[in-house]
Amino acid sequence: MSKREKVVLAYSGGLDTSIIIPWLKENYNYEVIAMAADVGQGEELEPLREKAINSGASKIYIEDLKEEFITDYIFPTLKAGAVYEGKYLLGTSFARPIIAKRLVEIALKEGATAVAHGCTGKGNDQVRFELTVKALAPHLKVIAPWRIWDIKSREDAIDYAQARNIPVPVTKKDNYSMDRNIWHLSHEGSDLEDPWNEPQYDKILKLMVPPEKAPDKPTYVEIDFEKGIPVRVNGVKYNPVELMEVLNRLGGENGIGIVDMVENRLVGMKSRGVYETPGGTILYAAHRELEMLCLDRDTLHYKDLVAQRFAELVYYGQWFTPLREALSAFVDVTQQTVTGTVRMKLYKGNCMPAGVKSDYSLYSQELSTFGKDEVYNQKDAEGFINLFGLPIKVRSMMLANVEARNRKE
Repeated sequence: MSKREKVVLAYSGGLDTSIIIPWLKENYNYEVIAMAADVGQGEELEPLREKAINSGASKIYIEDLKEEFITDYIFPTLKAGAVYEGKYLLGTSFARPIIAKRLVEIALKEGATAVAHGCTGKGNDQVRFELTVKALAPHLKVIAPWRIWDIKSREDAIDYAQARNIPVPVTKKDNYSMDRNIWHLSHEGSDLEDPWNEPQYDKILKLMVPPEKAPDKPTYVEIDFEKGIPVRVNGVKYNPVELMEVLNRLGGENGIGIVDMVENRLVGMKSRGVYETPGGTILYAAHRELEMLCLDRDTLHYKDLVAQRFAELVYYGQWFTPLREALSAFVDVTQQTVTGTVRMKLYKGNCMPAGVKSDYSLYSQELSTFGKDEVYNQKDAEGFINLFGLPIKVRSMMLANVEARNRKE
């Protein structure tokens, strides 16, 4: 009897991956190995071990990837200032490459011939997973059940699970699609599919309170950065995981970081999502304030162009590409002087700067003061304006000459 081939499944214990285990066995006769990645979901993953085995997996790996996730994916994206379509802080996007990377590593260790995921054929995640596999182990087969099976909806998936006595964490009445990690929590589906519907924040928010229920007194937080990386909160040095947990708590208590947006998916359609990113919102705002103080104008403005492209690469699943690596190298050079302290004021959903300082500050009070100074000759501005405005002046003179000739004719 020939030995069965192995497939490694990216397993979360949610609705989709719960039913994929029996589906893979029924349709491919694979030995299914599950891999659950802890990227800071905020829940105990150990119960997944029994659940995966009871669902038909031969074994399960439960991998703690939180610190690697923050240092190797979140912080590089933060330093780049990357925001997709001006609103989305890429919480799901940059979690997929690290999960897929570990999936590939386990597949190679186990001698598997395939990997599988529970992403739908309508979403971005399928691209993010599969581009990572192509970059790291192109010989592996990828199985995406949502693009193959007869299940057409989350309701069908629930029926499939119930027929096989597989417990799932959703019902037909409450079936938001959620993705959580240490950076954010996303909500899609159900009543959110109509962009006209206001989100039921009292019902869906998990990481924070609605802004109107936040304290009436502001909270101040100081964040120390070293070369663009946050290292301390209120003077206390934390490891990356602890730092995110502290900022998530402070942001959540003050209703910071709710984003409601209709975004352009890579596959061509628009989708509506609500995102909770409490600590991340604080970090992005604080990091930007420090860059405004420490980066020269040309570098800051060009970095803004890089940030948009960087965000697209992350959103599109192109983390393991030469361009993303090259842009990260550029970003790292810009961050050499982004060291200092930023004070932020948190109040009822608002995250406002309340002070910034750095030994690398390019701000000169002597130069910018409205009072008397001895370092700036205001007469110099006349020559600068004459040269800077010369093209405008020349064009205006040309138009006046053309108009004069036309009047004579």
